[in-house]
Amino acid sequence: MANKRSLKHGINLICEELFIECVAASLYGNEKHPENTEALLESVMKMQADFISRVSHPEPGMKAKSYYKDLRTKFTAQVGELVDQINNL
Repeated sequence: MANKRSLKHGINLICEELFIECVAASLYGNEKHPENTEALLESVMKMQADFISRVSHPEPGMKAKSYYKDLRTKFTAQVGELVDQINNL
């Protein structure tokens, strides 16, 4: 397992890229509903805050290795969902 700092850094970089892609898709795409883009940007920011706080405060009673593996799996799944939503803008 990498240390918490590098895990947080990776989460921040991925969320930053998602935010940038969402803005680019809204500027250069055929967007007719700007409220969809705003909702998507808000969900990226909420996801970032949620996962950063979860890195700092692991669940008690769970082994650290299994907790962080589960965290990565859930993060990857949520990123995939957001990428699909960005592609559908």
